[in-house]
Amino acid sequence: MNRLTTSKGEFDLTRFPEDPRDTLRAWDAADEYLLRHLDGVDGEPTDLSGTVVVVGDRWGALATTLAEHRPAQITDSFLAQEGTRANLKRNGVDADVVRLLSTRDTPPERIDVLLIRVPKSIALLEDQLHRLAPSVHAGTVIVGTGMVTEIHTSTLKLFERILGPTRTSLAQKKARLIFCSPDPQLARTPSPWPQSYVLPTGVGAASGLTVTNHAGIFCADRLDIGTRFFLRNLPLSRGPERIVDLGCGNGVIGVAAALANRRAEVLFIDESYQAVASAEATFRANVGTGSAAEFLVGDGLSGVPAGTVDLVMNNPPFHTHQATSDAMAWSMFAGSRRALRRGGELWVIGNRHLGYHAKLRRLFGNCEVVTSDSKFVILRAVKH
Repeated sequence: MNRLTTSKGEFDLTRFPEDPRDTLRAWDAADEYLLRHLDGVDGEPTDLSGTVVVVGDRWGALATTLAEHRPAQITDSFLAQEGTRANLKRNGVDADVVRLLSTRDTPPERIDVLLIRVPKSIALLEDQLHRLAPSVHAGTVIVGTGMVTEIHTSTLKLFERILGPTRTSLAQKKARLIFCSPDPQLARTPSPWPQSYVLPTGVGAASGLTVTNHAGIFCADRLDIGTRFFLRNLPLSRGPERIVDLGCGNGVIGVAAALANRRAEVLFIDESYQAVASAEATFRANVGTGSAAEFLVGDGLSGVPAGTVDLVMNNPPFHTHQATSDAMAWSMFAGSRRALRRGGELWVIGNRHLGYHAKLRRLFGNCEVVTSDSKFVILRAVKH
């Protein structure tokens, strides 16, 4: 646990799920810079008496610190929402004072102060600015924040094109602020998302499918090479099995499994609201109502009863925002072992250098290489 010191007091904050071994903080210099600006350290303090909306708050540090102003938090991350709840409770703040919204929810009708933590995905930023624009008025205070490596010319052009004139601050501790003056005369255009593309041939049961991607999904305009390799080497599934596409993204892996085995029930899970919406749209467009499917936004397999799954397919992330970490992969593997029935299998694809085989042998007591190429390896672990 780390303590964030601000003019409003000190706040104990952690990432979610909390891990005593995790040395990463629940905030960074960009969050600190924004809070100092709001406090008036470099000028007049910001009037926060109106409707305050915080977008992209990664672990609830901003929402927790600003809780007395009853902000609405908008995030694509289930883990960020859970982290916000946990940090509010940890600091003795009633969870009801922060309105938790996902990127799929309708934003508040009127926004007086809009605070945006710039996301990694420029597409997600574009989509959210379009969705937020109708709620912004001429007097809305708009401040973005991010590390200098996260704010690019394209970032500023988006603010300028969708909301109004934009400028940036000087950098402090490798962080920067974005100041945008809303222009009510700008034409309001709809978001260009979601977008679709057709999968190529040669990728098994998924060949020729139309994939739907909401903003922020990894490789939203093409099939990435890792997924392509996985699709060509999926496990054979027959009969009435329960299959999980864990970390489903746009759902192409689970959809391919559903098409290959019409008697299977496929559960699509991701911590991203945008991803699960994409997976459901992809499934409905290609599989229809003939196969059973469930779509779950959550913390891995934590919401799935133990011993109820026959097959888990997983391409785990190895980055947490800008930090490289194996915490998510370890959590996914452990959750898979708990959810699998005896004899159930976990299939994992990853870059060869990540060494997932060692983690799987430690958890399952076994792990075999199904196939590999110069970059990727597909591993299989069985629950005995």
